[in-house]
Amino acid sequence: MIYPDLELEIPAELGRVHFVGIGGSGMSGIARMMHQAGVRVTGSDRSANYSTAALEELGISVAIGHDAENVGDADTLVVTGALWQDNPEYQRALATGMPVLHRSQALAWLARGKRVVSIAGAHGKTTSTGMVVTGLLGVGADPSFVNGGIIESLGVSSGPGTDELFVIEADESDKSFLLYDTAVALITNVDPEHLDFYGSREAFMQAFVDFARGARELVVISADDPGALEVLAALRAETGDAGPAIRTFGEAADADVRILSIDDSGPVRFTVEIDGARFDAQLSVYGRHNAVNAVGSLAVLTGLGFAPGEALAAIAEFGGTKRRFEFHAEVGGVRVYDDYAHHPTEVAALLESARAVVGEGRLIAIHQPHLYSRTSMFHREFAEALESGADHTVVLAVDGAREDPVPEVTGALVSNDFVDASRVAYRPEWQDAAEYLAEFAQPGDVMVTMSCGTVYRIIPQVVEALRGRFEAAAQ
Repeated sequence: MIYPDLELEIPAELGRVHFVGIGGSGMSGIARMMHQAGVRVTGSDRSANYSTAALEELGISVAIGHDAENVGDADTLVVTGALWQDNPEYQRALATGMPVLHRSQALAWLARGKRVVSIAGAHGKTTSTGMVVTGLLGVGADPSFVNGGIIESLGVSSGPGTDELFVIEADESDKSFLLYDTAVALITNVDPEHLDFYGSREAFMQAFVDFARGARELVVISADDPGALEVLAALRAETGDAGPAIRTFGEAADADVRILSIDDSGPVRFTVEIDGARFDAQLSVYGRHNAVNAVGSLAVLTGLGFAPGEALAAIAEFGGTKRRFEFHAEVGGVRVYDDYAHHPTEVAALLESARAVVGEGRLIAIHQPHLYSRTSMFHREFAEALESGADHTVVLAVDGAREDPVPEVTGALVSNDFVDASRVAYRPEWQDAAEYLAEFAQPGDVMVTMSCGTVYRIIPQVVEALRGRFEAAAQ
């Protein structure tokens, strides 16, 4: 893991820039923006994906596999935090004295001189960023933006705009959200995590207070989430009347932008009250949590001066982001979706919203635990969320990502915590899992993979196994 040096002075000129891990959702967006700004960009990643192919179509050279020679004649190296310290390209830069920027510092460089809207929170920030961008475009603004996921209607995760606004999905995991010169901050919720970095819950909460205090114009923050309310109280205690303006949102009776009702039996519908006026909206996405995300986005747009009715209508055009309950295939009446959910709260919200599309079938969760530290800390909470929300769960092996293996931490920690063992199967080998799922599934069922790791890559195996079963049965 590579953490940003928050004290590092970012060079005014970067020269030629090489991205290590360019295929990541955040990294690819930043690389695209730099290329569009006229910077010569190259990159590398351990494997090809949708993002690397899209970057190559723009004319950016992408090497698959990591090698010191990939750095070439670059002047600046940009790294993702998930990089291993022994990466040969990173080590080459250190050996030659080349400036090395964390991806958040590269993003801060792009946003210099802009009116930055930073969107942070444990859950919902990618969707909320997409909603804010969609809303701004719909009301006639032309913001620059970098999101952590591809906005479906735009087909990209980033884009250069012509006006002063720059919308950023801001990452709290390593304090990098403190790097940005934020004008407007949106805090969707504050659910303590990343304690391996922060060391304590108190340090994590204080980072959000610091983030909010740093907003020059406005803080938009949840009126429902206990962690957000704790941050809000601490912010007010620290700043008094000298702090930024504050606008709250949610279902709470005292919210400035208040949700009066939610109907999540299909694509979510809701009624919101703002400044004494009521408005109705229907989104094209599912789940009551997305009504909350939309209202938080509405609070941002109205805080920027846009009329609420027009802003809400524009936000309602949001069509989702990749890896957020994204439909992949239907075989034999079994529908397969993928989602980024990787925290117990996100898993619970995803499964609740997925119920709206299941109908008479069963909801089958395919859970890939992500990180040994997170699995060790939250395996009971994952089991509770999965057992409560899904009819059946298949647990895969842990995706350790940037962490060294911990032999005693496996997916079995999650499956063993189920009260009813018949509702879960631990299948660490992917092909075995795919075959098990194909045999278990029935027409009308909905499967959803969930993790911020590599779990989406099992979908072709699952689909192939389903085809083998249902096509063979049809013959």
